[in-house]
Amino acid sequence: MWKQNFTALHTIVRREWIRIIRIWVQTLIPPVITMALYFLIFGELVGRQIGKIGDFTYIEFIVPGLIMMSVITNSYNNVVSSFFSSKFQRNIEELLVSPTSPYTIVIGYTFGGVVRGIFVGILVTLTSLFFTNLRFHNPFVIVITILMTSILFSLGGFANALFAKKFDDVTIIPTFILTPLTYLGGVFYSIKNLPEFWQTVSFCNPILYMVNLFRYGFIGVTDVNLYFSFGFITLLSGLLFWINVRLMKIGYGIRN
Repeated sequence: MWKQNFTALHTIVRREWIRIIRIWVQTLIPPVITMALYFLIFGELVGRQIGKIGDFTYIEFIVPGLIMMSVITNSYNNVVSSFFSSKFQRNIEELLVSPTSPYTIVIGYTFGGVVRGIFVGILVTLTSLFFTNLRFHNPFVIVITILMTSILFSLGGFANALFAKKFDDVTIIPTFILTPLTYLGGVFYSIKNLPEFWQTVSFCNPILYMVNLFRYGFIGVTDVNLYFSFGFITLLSGLLFWINVRLMKIGYGIRN
């Protein structure tokens, strides 16, 4: 049984990778161009007016957050679009009638999102080198954070695809929830500069912890507790994984 599931897992991940590469003009190039514009406008033009944040230039401060933004967006979008397309075209029925376990299906699509998220993150990081010299304070934290974040939002994209009943439903969460949380997650500022009330509100934003973990890996500065942040991301990922597997078992959103 495990051999069948391993074969299914390998097939799903390979199919996702081929899909990403086949339409690379849509999956890889746009986020790089978008982040390059952020680096230019916010890092170079606006950053010159702002000056320094602590001991770092403004572009050094925001680059980790912008990289994390691209990872979050692309991990999420890859899974929600791919899995919903399988639902819409009824390709998912081939998996449902096979002996493939729900765990394998969830892990397979999650891996696909992780691959795209990390790949885009690497490309954006390389692009940032044209605008600033990156520091690497703790490479281990960088690697672990980007991996855990891409897993979390890939699982979030899977859940969105399960609940979505039409194509419009795929864009609701990214537009009205994910994007505002990302912009309010400390990408462009330190929450220490906010009034006390808004600092407290910011701590309710899960993306704040990911951005600050990633920033710590580069420049050694964070507004949140590192251990709490790792535990928080792990807990959310575990919860989302359990929810997705549970929904797959009962056939929510994939069986009429």
